[in-house]
Amino acid sequence: MGIYKVLRLYTTAEKFYVQPLVHVGENPKILEIDRLTNELFLNENKGQIPPRSAEVREIYGILGILQLIAGPYLVVVSKRKVVGLINGEEIWQMKEADLIPFPKSTTHLTESQIRDNKIFIQMASSALQTDGFYFSYTFDITHSAQRLYNTSSDFKDAPLYERADHRFVWNQSMLNLFIVQPELSSFVLPLMHGFVEIKKCSIKQYPLDFILISRRSCYRAGTRYNIRGLDESGEAANYVETEQLICCNNEIASFVQTRGSIPLYWSQYPTIKYKPKPMLTPSCNNIEGFKRHIDNQLAYYGKQILINLIDQKGSEKVIGDKFKEIALHSGYNEIQLKYVAFDFHKECSKMRWNRLDLLLDQLKNSIFAMSYFRVQHDRNIVEQQSGVFRTNCIDCLDRTNVVQSMIAKYVLEKQLQAMGVLGVENHITDYSDFEFTFKNVWADNADMIAHQYTGTGALKTDFTRTGKRSSFGVLQDGVNSLIRYYKNNFADGFRQDGIDLILGNYNISTNDKVSPLKIQTGYKYLALPAIFLIGFSMLIISLLLPATDFRLQLTYILFWGVACLITLYFVSLYGTELVDKPRLVHKWHKSAKF
Repeated sequence: MGIYKVLRLYTTAEKFYVQPLVHVGENPKILEIDRLTNELFLNENKGQIPPRSAEVREIYGILGILQLIAGPYLVVVSKRKVVGLINGEEIWQMKEADLIPFPKSTTHLTESQIRDNKIFIQMASSALQTDGFYFSYTFDITHSAQRLYNTSSDFKDAPLYERADHRFVWNQSMLNLFIVQPELSSFVLPLMHGFVEIKKCSIKQYPLDFILISRRSCYRAGTRYNIRGLDESGEAANYVETEQLICCNNEIASFVQTRGSIPLYWSQYPTIKYKPKPMLTPSCNNIEGFKRHIDNQLAYYGKQILINLIDQKGSEKVIGDKFKEIALHSGYNEIQLKYVAFDFHKECSKMRWNRLDLLLDQLKNSIFAMSYFRVQHDRNIVEQQSGVFRTNCIDCLDRTNVVQSMIAKYVLEKQLQAMGVLGVENHITDYSDFEFTFKNVWADNADMIAHQYTGTGALKTDFTRTGKRSSFGVLQDGVNSLIRYYKNNFADGFRQDGIDLILGNYNISTNDKVSPLKIQTGYKYLALPAIFLIGFSMLIISLLLPATDFRLQLTYILFWGVACLITLYFVSLYGTELVDKPRLVHKWHKSAKF
């Protein structure tokens, strides 16, 4: 059952009228939303459309209703872009979303409530403006091809929202008032966050579609340092299911991989330092959390091959050692779980990227054992995937994407050979145009997922795009790392709150005696950066301006230099008071110890 593609929204003082724009001769019912009672109901068009003196606009989908201090807000898709076709069905990317208030004014609010309401609007808008929201009116993009082909006809006839994998539906909380009324299903648009790219290519005389879909879980969603490890339900931070599809000669081949934060209870809160120390949470039972997570993964995907890419020395070691210990002694047999460690930075140091072949050699037997999904033109399933690689590094971004693309390339060659597109002796590298497409799609995927989690594009994408590291790529990584440092310390608290708001993790209440948005950082801490900037400026002036007395100048230089060092020490000591912390749900600063 499809969803209306274009809607006309009429806004009057009492109601929203949502009219589907359909083919001539069709006369669907009008959705009416009462702005006072918040009731939703369908009515025949008996002349109430178009209403007099109404504001009129075209929208491209309803994402739901978001409750803020002023009241409910209708969230709609106002701009979209077509990405391409999968099985002949259009896939769209959301480019803009609008929040339209139910209340006609904010006169019922106090000044502080009006101020807070504006901040909440900014938070929600910022979260919805993050690049990488996708939807389809007719095709379920939340499920892999294998899951879709192994479902009943009843499942396929169900409304898109009912059949969607709710791990990947980011607006399910906003749709609560809609989904309780099945008759509204044609207005309910599930929204996925992640990455979708569809490329038309050819190899020899064979035209084909190369498709990459990454689906980000909404169950432990957030920003890089604020959300790490597991929650109490066994959901992992930055969890992403990535599916690579190839469509050729009416055949479809699919291969699924997953990534996710190391499945233990741990944290790495921002502290102003360039790389905060990751810490295990001593009060949590890591064995229970690990088993809860793996049991969920076994139910969804079958066998788990855990690829651990983190450093086996330094600050990451404590997390890696615990991960290895639990993975190897958690009670799972070899049919259920396999653990593979590869110290990425050590093995590939000094540009020795060819050493990734050592990891691939370790994984080849597992690739053949788990296979991949393949269905022929007559819907005859000839291959099924029986497990997944679950890859992670400390962030599950840069190193993870390099390894996932390497595995995907190897599997793709096997799929193309099985489909008769490539001979056994042929390789993707023999076809430069297709290889270029493959590499750049995977690099685009890396950039998108990294931007959603850290605020910048991915690192090491020059290797993904070209197959080798370059000096320019290293420089670009340095720039991205500095931008990440700033955003992770001074912007991600606000971003985290926006994500929690649209996901329904935080319910706004007008009865709160103290606003959760009140800034709690003391002015004495905020003075530290200002003192450092003054001291550093005076140090530069002392160095640059000539003086008649060299000893006096040296005294100034030493004084301001020591002042800067002392201030930096206190900035580091009280770093957790200076970073931008979440204020709504993940108030880690109250109990965190550094």
